[in-house]
Amino acid sequence: MFLIYRTIELIRYLISNKLNDFSILEMVIISFLLTLFITGIFAFIGFAYPTNRLLTEPYYKIKNPKLHEYLYKVLGLKYFRTILLITFWGKKNNRKKYFNGTKKGLNNFIYQTKQSEFGHLGAFFLILICSIILLLNQLYFIVLIMTILNIIGNVYPIILQRFHRIRIEKITNYNTV
Repeated sequence: MFLIYRTIELIRYLISNKLNDFSILEMVIISFLLTLFITGIFAFIGFAYPTNRLLTEPYYKIKNPKLHEYLYKVLGLKYFRTILLITFWGKKNNRKKYFNGTKKGLNNFIYQTKQSEFGHLGAFFLILICSIILLLNQLYFIVLIMTILNIIGNVYPIILQRFHRIRIEKITNYNTV
């Protein structure tokens, strides 16, 4: 509830003030906080509930793996993945929570990718809606920064989660042949 409240208050604050009242640094910080709050809303819900079930299984079925692999390469997601591994996922305990090396661990990893993907997808669309509201109020620079952060913070992770499932599918199909 706190993050929802802070998000609404921040949007109201932005709409009620003139853009000239903010420095560039303040606009970047506000954009970052707004994006972080919205993404956090979905992250906290995803930790407590199996939110991935809100989308049907066909959504999670990857229909064009070649396209996802292409996007992964073109968008430089291997660098994004490396940064994640160095910062957060580099700790063994963090990785073991999602995959412990067993078949059951593989199923848990698939579940976690779906949870994460749903959370990032929900955050992406809510940030997009907020961006449209801010755009209608002529807060162009804030929308630009939010859009960049939304792509890095939500679109990249969605593609990364799908790429993980493509790799898992290749492994499991290889083992069943």
